Amino acid sequence: MEKRRFGKTELLVSILGFGGAEIGFEEASEENVERLLLEAIDAGLNVIDTAECYRDSEELIGKTVAHRRSDFYLFTKCGHGEDYTVPAWTYEEITESIDRSLKRLRTDYVDLIQLHSCSEAILRQGDVIRALKDAKQKGKARFIGYSGDHTDAVYAITTGEFDAFQTSVNIADQACIEQTIPLAIERDMGVIAKRPIANAAWRFKERPGNSYYEDYWKRLGELKYDFINGDASKAAEVALKFTLSVPGVHTAIVGTKKPGRWKENANLLSAGLLSKQDFEAIRKRWQSTSRGDWVGQV
Repeated sequence: MEKRRFGKTELLVSILGFGGAEIGFEEASEENVERLLLEAIDAGLNVIDTAECYRDSEELIGKTVAHRRSDFYLFTKCGHGEDYTVPAWTYEEITESIDRSLKRLRTDYVDLIQLHSCSEAILRQGDVIRALKDAKQKGKARFIGYSGDHTDAVYAITTGEFDAFQTSVNIADQACIEQTIPLAIERDMGVIAKRPIANAAWRFKERPGNSYYEDYWKRLGELKYDFINGDASKAAEVALKFTLSVPGVHTAIVGTKKPGRWKENANLLSAGLLSKQDFEAIRKRWQSTSRGDWVGQV
């Protein structure tokens, strides 16, 4: 598995990471998570990204792979507490969230702690950034980051306070390729791609009726990429390769609760990424079709 230097940090991250949302929200069993993650680590995975608000995701990761802690980089997020619908942005709430995460993950530090979709207004108040910097100073986190999109992300990056940036980037979500990722590159930040296969929204023949998929489904209906109208595996391959071909992206986190799926995704990358011609064709289609309201999806 290819590894890339994660911005100004000394981390060398696998280009394909693991995103922990699905195992929490889709109620994966401990047995399946253990099999999935151990197989992936043995196959070259070294990035696991999760968040406190992903239900029991942190707890599952702690139970199943804490004994392999030295074999991977552990990233998590704070700012919504245990209920994603309830923001928790005070200094005390952020500090308590980090402590809860460490306990669930069965570790005394994470490699990266990130603010989870924090607004510019909250960032400007300063408490959330101070809480992360204090956690870093106390050894609870090696590096601090911001996870988010659009103008909030622009402000977060330009503060110069963060070591890493996580954002939505994929065949249906490309605004960041011009708006935010270049700013992160200028500051030598580590860049994590979330939703790298556009939530595989092409799977739905009819409007999904779920906001997690629906915006991408509608966009893909207008973009009309030829590679999403046939073999679903081929579509996933092209989509994933596109995201990892975006200049500045270091790792793409793909979520799954199915043992073996991470290795299948890793195998899609074995022959290399997209050619410059194929990458530019997708970019040109986006540039000719996208509208101003096609902003990054939080």
